[in-house]
Amino acid sequence: MTAHSFALVNIKPLLPGHVLVSPLRAARRLSDLDHAEVTDLFLTVQQVGKMAERVYGASSLNIAIQDGPAAGQSVPHLHTHIIPRQSADLNEQGGSDAIYGMLEGEDGDVGRHLWESSRKRPKFPAVDDSTRKPRTEPEMAEEAQKLALEMTRQHL
Repeated sequence: MTAHSFALVNIKPLLPGHVLVSPLRAARRLSDLDHAEVTDLFLTVQQVGKMAERVYGASSLNIAIQDGPAAGQSVPHLHTHIIPRQSADLNEQGGSDAIYGMLEGEDGDVGRHLWESSRKRPKFPAVDDSTRKPRTEPEMAEEAQKLALEMTRQHL
């Protein structure tokens, strides 16, 4: 956590190391942030991205903001996706650009996954790919603790 931003692990990561960075203030859109918040958000994205590349052995990153509902934003709180990438990691899904379809589709619907994980009533079976199940809170907490420790080791 920084003065204006925080990072969290994704409940249903598209690829290993998929992390979200959000402003502390519940702003819906990038244009709702003030100068200090924008600066802090992108500096935090840069630092978390460096750490994610190192920890997950990535050679590249996808950094994405779906800024508004028409852009695919499923949660009314601005968030930045940081997705560590490796060469040929999505070849079986059609190549590296497949990540964009994943972000736009049900796989990237953070709001739906958060809503489903917090529901108290029984869930109806949902169509989903069988290899990507939502993670448990303990699994996410373990990864979050590991990454928080790694951030303390990060050279600024």
